[in-house]
Amino acid sequence: MMNVVKISVRNLVEYVFRSGSIESGFRTATSMTEGTRIHQKIQKTYHEGDHKEVYVQAEIPFEDIVIRVDGRCDGLLTREDGTIIIDEIKSTSHSLEEIMADSHPVHWAQAIFYGYIYAGDHDLNEVTIQLTYVQVKTEEQKKFQRDMTYEEMEAYVLDVIKQYGDYAKTRIKHQERRDRTSRELSFPFDEYRSGQRKLAGAVYKTILDKKDLFAKASTGIGKTISTIFPTIKAVGEGHVERVFYLTAKTITRTAAEDAFRLLINNGLDMNVVTITAKEKVCFQEEMNCSKEHCPFAEGYYDRINTAVLDILENEKLMSRAVIEAYATKHRVCPFEFSLDLAYAADAVICDYNYIFDPRVSLKRLFEEQKKQTVLLIDEAHNLVERAREMYSAELYKSNFLQIKREYSSKNQAIAKSAKAVNDHLLIVKKQEQLIQKELDEELIQLLEMFVLEVEVELVQNGDDNDLLLDTYFAAQAFVKISSLYDERFVTYVEVHKSEVKVKLFCLDPSLLIQKMGKGYRSKVFFSATLTPADYYKNLLGGSPEDYVISIPSPFMRENAEVIIQPLSTKYHDRERTMGAMVQFFIEIIEKRPGNFLVFFPSYSYMQAVYELFMEEFPHINTIIQEVGMSEIEREEFLQAFHSERDDRLVGFAVLGGIFSEGVDLVGDRLQGVIIVGVGLPQIGLERDIIKEYFQSIGRNGFDYAYVYPGMNKVLQAGGRLIRSENDKGVIALVDERFLQRKYQALLPYEWQHYTTGKQ
Repeated sequence: MMNVVKISVRNLVEYVFRSGSIESGFRTATSMTEGTRIHQKIQKTYHEGDHKEVYVQAEIPFEDIVIRVDGRCDGLLTREDGTIIIDEIKSTSHSLEEIMADSHPVHWAQAIFYGYIYAGDHDLNEVTIQLTYVQVKTEEQKKFQRDMTYEEMEAYVLDVIKQYGDYAKTRIKHQERRDRTSRELSFPFDEYRSGQRKLAGAVYKTILDKKDLFAKASTGIGKTISTIFPTIKAVGEGHVERVFYLTAKTITRTAAEDAFRLLINNGLDMNVVTITAKEKVCFQEEMNCSKEHCPFAEGYYDRINTAVLDILENEKLMSRAVIEAYATKHRVCPFEFSLDLAYAADAVICDYNYIFDPRVSLKRLFEEQKKQTVLLIDEAHNLVERAREMYSAELYKSNFLQIKREYSSKNQAIAKSAKAVNDHLLIVKKQEQLIQKELDEELIQLLEMFVLEVEVELVQNGDDNDLLLDTYFAAQAFVKISSLYDERFVTYVEVHKSEVKVKLFCLDPSLLIQKMGKGYRSKVFFSATLTPADYYKNLLGGSPEDYVISIPSPFMRENAEVIIQPLSTKYHDRERTMGAMVQFFIEIIEKRPGNFLVFFPSYSYMQAVYELFMEEFPHINTIIQEVGMSEIEREEFLQAFHSERDDRLVGFAVLGGIFSEGVDLVGDRLQGVIIVGVGLPQIGLERDIIKEYFQSIGRNGFDYAYVYPGMNKVLQAGGRLIRSENDKGVIALVDERFLQRKYQALLPYEWQHYTTGKQ
């Protein structure tokens, strides 16, 4: 049986024909806000008997393999004389005067492939290939046509296939090795830790049954390897082609890389790529992605295919450092390089937003590929708040006012459209109702016009104006989110002096998480703190058919000594209880050797207690989390907690911050964790809006808005202590509310043997 490579026509021709530079630092919104509308508008002008969105597929032999291509033809038109026209529609922000017949070989290639496949299926000797370009602002059209015989199209197609064929054969050989080594792969440890086999088995069954899984697996069980290993085995069995390991934090990304590295060292042949945020990997001092400003953007597409082939043939684990090395070698942008690699790799480690954010997601993942892709969603509790951010958008009136003033003398169209938005927000400012369920449709229309005017400016004159570019992105995001708006959103307005902020606020992200995750073979949501299960299942888009598993801690309860100290940490009591709290810290710390971490609900509270602690006990060595720490500073903070210290170290940090999740301080590096407060988010407008929304649909609004998110931070912070079989220590919970039934019900089993400290 011949090997078959499946690829869309678009991806194939882009691989062969793309050339030139990364054009600019912005992505035009036309494909997002206008492209579909313009396609549909042109398609409505087709005559009776014409067809739109026609699916075509063909299998084309190349040496000892078959390349299966498919795609959708925008238009299939029939002339009066019976001639068939293949119409490919392209929308653009550029002036049509700039576009010539030979400007875009990739567009011709796409349309010729469609013509070849259709003519072959219908025994046609000749068709007309047509490119229809549409200027999004003016809707002016420009058409180019070529009459081609079947033989001409066939020769053209076979030449393109030949240019792609060597790469395809390389990938097939790799896939054969990948599948064989995946089947042969053994679990990389001598034995499964308690609970690991159960989790791994649940993940494998979930993939086999094409279901989704919600897995609560206690800290220290080894969740990363227990989810990755069974997924790799499913690859070897032919159930899966690609794995996405999604996470919110750099430190958990590193854990995923370490797991893949362990499997690769044990014989696995797999290409694994890590996508790092653009601002972190940019080689330039100033991030400006035009060919004039960046040598890695200039000529990028002329060099990228060679760079991709080079790294795939020589590397298996493509971490940030590896990608940067090859990007330097081939003079390509490291961020765009990592995105191109993501479409070729077997496994991708990246942030949630590459799958779930409609403004960022990897859009070249077609439905057929999704069916063979598994999403492993680490620390899934974080996805609730991250999704709220992804599906929300905000605008500030002052930006439009400033743009109106700046551009009144140099671009009247931009000034006029910015003035229209500014004037509308002035009217909004005067409205009494500052929280509305309905979408402001007039504002959306004004923003769409602003986006189109700015695009013309950015295309013609570049993106040197930061204010214009940032406001363009904000308007573009607002328009995009408005298309998702439903009863799970509100629009709210905040007024401060002359400033007006308007926000489309997503209250319940469940439907959108479900929508963005649709089509994938399986999704595995896992965390140590998916508590309560129904809350997370509801807000992460779960359904009754999903699998659910809860795996208790593999370690003895006695390893953790749990103390509840019933002091009030409520805002109005803090001054009064601060002295007693510091005394309690000392009692705990001085009775036990080793290093401690103390977590607080806010920076200001932490700072106040820290100053009192230093005043009372200056002899104790301390370290404190600062606002906006760099990656190097974070590393230094964690490295200070080592077991060979001559003196103990007490670290002060913030609940829900960078040191309360995903941090491994194994063995003697950490002997105790003290958690101040029940972690409730600060009372504010957004939290109250969330509370009222969930109350209105029959849920406990206060719990959904405050209690569950807060206690999740508490459980995560406590999870820093027991990370292996040998870890022992103390978890101290400082707040009288920990003794209330509501909070007691949220404590894990292994914390329920607590003692109560004296008041």
